[in-house]
Amino acid sequence: MKKLAALLMAAVVTFSLSTSAFASSVVSNGKIVCIDPGHQAKANTAQEPIAPGSSITKAKVAAGTHGAWSGLTEAQLNLQVSLKLQSILTARGYTVIMTRTTNDVNISNVERAQIANNAKADAFIRVHANGINSSAVSGVLALAPSSSNAYCSNIAAASQLLSACVVNGQAAATGQKNKGVSQSDTMSGINWSQVPVTILELGFMTNPTEDLNMANSDYQTLMATGIANGIDQYFASLAAQTAAN
Repeated sequence: MKKLAALLMAAVVTFSLSTSAFASSVVSNGKIVCIDPGHQAKANTAQEPIAPGSSITKAKVAAGTHGAWSGLTEAQLNLQVSLKLQSILTARGYTVIMTRTTNDVNISNVERAQIANNAKADAFIRVHANGINSSAVSGVLALAPSSSNAYCSNIAAASQLLSACVVNGQAAATGQKNKGVSQSDTMSGINWSQVPVTILELGFMTNPTEDLNMANSDYQTLMATGIANGIDQYFASLAAQTAAN
């Protein structure tokens, strides 16, 4: 018994040392990424302004879509992919801030943007999934503010670049149809952002093939890896722009 206890203790010590060694071997790249897994277990239909000082309001958190074939809610899918993305980015040296790590929360879209703002995030990745009244539509797309956005035009160019990089990254990794970047000035989580922001719509949960693919853990890793590659490309593009000026 004593010998078994000693072996178990040695195994624990060895694991702890190897884990610590891995953690200490990751060199910070100095960048902060805030990940917001969209939605939550229960919608919050109470209203909040869609932008600072706006008289237009929206629900604090909508219910989101769901997978008719996978059985997943959008909130569940968003969190599963976001946690994988967190792990990949952390291993690449990013400091990662999560707006939530469980589905049982009540955090409004404005509050999520404020988390990113308070963290002074270098990129704010809002992870969502799509739904539409057609099972034929599929593909990954991203949303960003327009240059004429009355509330965050100062981050529009960076947000559009970020959106292009992440949507291209995911499409390249998964082979999904690349639906590109759309501009939107009606999203609370965009309008309240003071840091570069994108809403990434991972795919359509109303498409049977895409819904089942996105529910697969290995496919989720592909998506997360593609998004991380896009984030890498975003910062590389910014660095190239700075060097050229």
